Amino acid sequence: MRQKSLWFVLSAGIIITAFFHPKPAMATPPAGFTSTTIAQGQFAEINALNQFRQPDPPHLWRSRQRTRGLSDGSVLNNVWQPGGTTGWHSHLGHTLIIVTAGTVTQYQGDDPTCTPAVYTAGMTFVDEGGDHVHIVRNEGDVEAQVIAVRLIPAGQPGRIDANDPGNCHF
Repeated sequence: MRQKSLWFVLSAGIIITAFFHPKPAMATPPAGFTSTTIAQGQFAEINALNQFRQPDPPHLWRSRQRTRGLSDGSVLNNVWQPGGTTGWHSHLGHTLIIVTAGTVTQYQGDDPTCTPAVYTAGMTFVDEGGDHVHIVRNEGDVEAQVIAVRLIPAGQPGRIDANDPGNCHF
């Protein structure tokens, strides 16, 4: 009888723990969003450093890109319908983004205040990649469009869906 009581207590404890244990947020799929590849190719190892210095007025520009192993590069045309969203996601590499039409709003998964970064046609921004989780939305009433230039490790996915970090309440 004692063994049955112990089994009952353990089973009840497991059930209660599972019931009250917070469930992980589910990945948020894109909606009203399409991404079309315009061009793609594979790069050998990259070790590039460019510098520009002009003393008057004081200018300093420096760019470095360094990789080990092969990289997949792509140019994408991303389009959001009004109300469209990429869903929460990340990329293994950084992406250079040029807004060509409409307005997109980006939110960062690690920003506890969920501060929007708004970009309109002609503006640019960099998605830093890595474990940087973000979402980009069209909160306007016209179609939004960007051109994105992305470099990632060869053979890896261009997009990694992520769970809703819970900091933004849309």
